[in-house]
Order: sequence, then C-alpha cells, then structure tokens
Amino acid sequence: MASADLSRGEVIARNIGVGCVTTVAGFFSGGMIGVFVGKFVGGAQGCKPPEGLPACNWWVYAGIGAALGAFTLPVLALRRLSQTRPDE
Repeated sequence: MASADLSRGEVIARNIGVGCVTTVAGFFSGGMIGVFVGKFVGGAQGCKPPEGLPACNWWVYAGIGAALGAFTLPVLALRRLSQTRPDE
C-alpha cells in the first residue's frame, strides 16, 4: 500500500502513530545507549560507581541519550516513510 493510495487523513494518522511509537522506543533505547556510553566514560576516568548503579553520573548520560533518541528515531522513521519509492 503506497502513500499515493492513502488519503490525507490516513497519512496524518499513520504519521502520528509511527511518531508516537518511535518516540517512546527512541526515549528508552537512547537512554540505555547513553548509560552504556557513561559506563565507558566513567571507566576511562577511573570512576567507581556506587554498588547497584551502572555508572557514575548515569542520570546525565541517560537523560541526554533519551532526549536524543526521542528526537532522532521518529525523525528518521518519518523521513523514511515520506520518501517516494523509485519506479521499478
């Protein structure tokens, strides 16, 4: 089903659905990647995290990663959806 077959309302509804789902997915995946980066940064700085925590200052890395993920994943997904398919 190509986007040419969809009405304007259907395209808007599809984009809202895809945007909402990918925002949540990007938020959590970006946060996890941010903590992963923070673990390496803390290891390079010689920081020992408190017991039970993944990294020193993990909340900073998680917050920045979550914000980046919540923005970039929907942008990439919606941009991919809006591309026209080459004629085969």
